[in-house]
Amino acid sequence: MNAAASGAVGRSEDGRGGAEFPLVLGLDTFGDRTYGEDGRPQSHAQTIRNVVEQGVLADQVGVDFFGIGEHHTEDFPMPAADVVLGAIAARTSRIRLGSAVTVLSSDDPVRVFQRYSTLDAVSGGRAEVILGRGSSVESFPLFGYDLDDYERLFEEKTSLFAQLLKGEPVTWQGSTRAALYNQDVVPHAEFGPLPTWIGVGGSPESVLRAARYGFSLMLAIIGGPPARFAPFPRLFRETLEQLGQRPRPVGVHAPGHVAATDEQAVEEFGARWIETLRRVSSERGFAPPTRGSFMADVGPEGALYVGSPETVAQKIVANLRILEATRFDLKFGMPGLSQEAVMTNIELYGNQVIPRVRELWADREPELVPRRA
Repeated sequence: MNAAASGAVGRSEDGRGGAEFPLVLGLDTFGDRTYGEDGRPQSHAQTIRNVVEQGVLADQVGVDFFGIGEHHTEDFPMPAADVVLGAIAARTSRIRLGSAVTVLSSDDPVRVFQRYSTLDAVSGGRAEVILGRGSSVESFPLFGYDLDDYERLFEEKTSLFAQLLKGEPVTWQGSTRAALYNQDVVPHAEFGPLPTWIGVGGSPESVLRAARYGFSLMLAIIGGPPARFAPFPRLFRETLEQLGQRPRPVGVHAPGHVAATDEQAVEEFGARWIETLRRVSSERGFAPPTRGSFMADVGPEGALYVGSPETVAQKIVANLRILEATRFDLKFGMPGLSQEAVMTNIELYGNQVIPRVRELWADREPELVPRRA
């Protein structure tokens, strides 16, 4: 059992527990709606139950981290990730559990802190949280927030969340929620500060924010060459140093699918990826994908990790080196996939991809060792 995946008793502020950043290999899901063998969508309730089984299996096959991202749509019925993570925590003892991502802008920082510190308690110190502004913005009208306040909401709420992590009575004032005056917020964290990351999808300002508040950096790369994100870890390290902050780890979150062969993985995942992104492309303002753009992203310089265990392992190691990162979370699943295909993906990732990545990582040349984040 590696240090990142064992319990977190005595963990340091970023959950590492040691001087070096360990190699961490996780799985993330958005609660992608599963389909039955008849090709028909399963209920939202069944999809949520399926996610619990996915998390339990991830623990059994040696995955380090299992994350659930907040969404509020027909295809991704996952508005209460912490509840589902609590169900997984009750049936596991090793795997770390957290959000991937929590849309802090449309939530209350106090409640987010309380929910995940509660998860930390029931899981024995295995919780962490990834905070984001929200590339999916359906939560803003749902909870009565104005998209014109997008930046201000995230900045103020991130500042409050940073105060809450200190574990002391909080005094804070802003324009997005009621002020707090010497307020004790419970439950207190028993295992040290809750490991917290800022999810960054392409904004240098978010990189600077992560450094300024002393959070770790998670790069969300869903399209195009991952190499274009290489300046971000450098900016993060330089900013931490300028601010007198200690080093923090850098992680990568990216979509993919593992099957027995490259051809099978592309066949199972490709059409569903293209269709899902076509549906959301207009609301998010990007060009709809094509078969050609999908295959380019599957290729060696693209953002998708789709293929056999060997193909996916080689790509993970190559991009961790390019991005000088020590954590990789595969965002698995896609609306339309069967539970069987998703569970096979998890088994292959845990039993074959992770051991191969660790083997390749151990054999890397000294000059390719990522600098400390």
